[in-house]
Amino acid sequence: MAQIIDGRAVAAEVTDRVGAAADTLKTEAGTQPGLAVVIVGDDPASKVYVASKGRTARACGFLSVEHTLPEETGQAALLGLIDDLNSDPAIHGILVQLPLPDHIDEGAVIQAIAPDKDVDGFHFINVGKLGTGVTDSAFVPCTPAGSMLLIDTVLGKDLSGKNAVIVGRSNIVGKPMFNLLLSANATVTVAHSRTADLPALCRTADILVAAVGRPQMIKGDWIKPGATVIDVGINRIPAPEKGEGKTRLVGDVDFESAAETAGAITPVPRGVGPMTIAMLMVNTIVAAYRAAGRVPPDF
Repeated sequence: MAQIIDGRAVAAEVTDRVGAAADTLKTEAGTQPGLAVVIVGDDPASKVYVASKGRTARACGFLSVEHTLPEETGQAALLGLIDDLNSDPAIHGILVQLPLPDHIDEGAVIQAIAPDKDVDGFHFINVGKLGTGVTDSAFVPCTPAGSMLLIDTVLGKDLSGKNAVIVGRSNIVGKPMFNLLLSANATVTVAHSRTADLPALCRTADILVAAVGRPQMIKGDWIKPGATVIDVGINRIPAPEKGEGKTRLVGDVDFESAAETAGAITPVPRGVGPMTIAMLMVNTIVAAYRAAGRVPPDF
């Protein structure tokens, strides 16, 4: 049976360190880290995520600001708010909760956020830095960054000699994950729905990252014995055993069968999910240290 990688425990350690760093910055420089989250509309899932981010930010000692805008908010008004936040010295990180309503251009909104406050890591400047290996000054998207920390707990930071396969090529997970694994000296392949003989390719992976968005797609016989499996997927499927109309969360990996073969594996939930919010806190504290002219702590 595989080692279960406890993302919730690792995330708690990370946020404890963030809180300590926030205390130090406030004591020594008089700066309280500030995170602003903007949500447009009434999407229930987005509201849950925003509330969780706010709770964690406050627990870390941050100034936590939430701007909730009605669904019909125009793009110009949203861009005006972002401009105000860019200019606000009390705000070090800005996050616009996605998805946005259809009448708003998400790309334009993301690129309007100042790169030094782009704690989601989606601005082209941060994407370009990551793609060219300038990771020390880039903000890395939170889910890939958290996934790398979980890999570190099993394999360490130097992945020389390891073959990594990423299933999924999104801008949010797959592509930044490629750059992070490559920077850690792994040999990396990015696969997707059109990859020929995907199961055979997955069986070559010492590190398998599943980020394809299909529930339980990756089966146990796709896993190389002893591999480290990082399941980024969060999918809701029917759970009739819980009662009529009930659902449960599963990943992109068939956990039960994969755990029989893998050396280590993240569960869903309590795997990568908690790390995403923890790394948002890391990016915000790093932004606050930089704004105060101080060297940020390592995480």
